[in-house]
Amino acid sequence: MALLPQILPSPRLAAAASPNSAFRPAPRLHSSAPGRRGRGGRLATAASASGSGSGSSSSSPEPYQPAESDDGLVELPLFPLPLVLFPDATHALHIFEFRYRIMMHTVLQTDLRFGVVFAGSGAGGAADVGCVGEVVKHERLADDRFFLICKGQERFRVARVVRTKPYLVAAVQWLEDRPPAETPAPGDDAEALASDVEALMRDVIRIANRLNGKPEKDVGDLRRGLFPTPFSFYVGNTFEGAPREQQALLELEDTAARLRRERDTLRNTLNYLTAASAVKDAFPSSPSSG
Repeated sequence: MALLPQILPSPRLAAAASPNSAFRPAPRLHSSAPGRRGRGGRLATAASASGSGSGSSSSSPEPYQPAESDDGLVELPLFPLPLVLFPDATHALHIFEFRYRIMMHTVLQTDLRFGVVFAGSGAGGAADVGCVGEVVKHERLADDRFFLICKGQERFRVARVVRTKPYLVAAVQWLEDRPPAETPAPGDDAEALASDVEALMRDVIRIANRLNGKPEKDVGDLRRGLFPTPFSFYVGNTFEGAPREQQALLELEDTAARLRRERDTLRNTLNYLTAASAVKDAFPSSPSSG
C-alpha cells in the first residue's frame, strides 16, 4: 500500500498483459556490457499473436527448466508489466493472456520463480533490470486464468534474450548493491541517510493525513529494524504511481545513492504538501449550503 495515496496512488490489481501491450522484436539486448550498469538500457521483446482470452499452439511448448550456463548466467522467464517489483515487496497479478498462462503452468511446475520487468507505455520496450517474483499464493480458475500473489526476491540484469516464444526467456545475471569504494563523509553513510529518509517519511505522512482530514496519530516504526539496503527497497516500493522513478531506484547498485535519491524525492513531496497545507489553512473550504 502506498504511504502517499494522495500523491502516489496505489494501482489496482495488475493485469498480466493488455491488448495494447506491444514490444519491439530484437534478437539482442541493447544495453551496456554485462556486469556494468547502463543508463536507460531497454529490452525489446516480440509481440505475441496469441489472444488474451484463448489461443492455440501448433505444438506444445517445451517446459522451461532454470539452468545456469557456462558463463554463469541463469535462464529466467520474463514477465513485462506496467509496474516495478522490489525485493521483499508483494504484488497481486491476474494472469489471463494465453502465452503467460503457459508460462505460469511451467513456473508452478518448477521453482515458482519468474522475472518481472517494467514495461511502460510507448515503444521503448521493457527495462533490462528487473526483480525475481516468487509465487507465494495462487488460484487457478475454471477458464485457466490465474490469480496469484508474488513476492520480490533478488534483482537481475538481462544479458541476452534466449527466446521470445511462446513467452520471453532471457539469460540474466544477479545484481547486488556494491559497498562504498571510499569511507563516506559523516552523515552521508547509508545508516544516517536511512534515518533521514525515515524522518522525512514521517513528516510526509503526517501532513498528508492532515490534508486528507485524517486524525493525527503516531506513525510508528517505519524501518521495522530493517538494514539500510532492504529499507531503501521498502521506501522505493511506496512511490507507487511513479513507476519510472521506481525503476531508476531499482537499477541503482549503491544503497547510499538510492537513499539520497529517495531523500530528495521526499523533500520535494514534503515541500509540496507543506505549501498545499498553507493554502488550505489560508482559504478554508466553506461548508456546503445544501
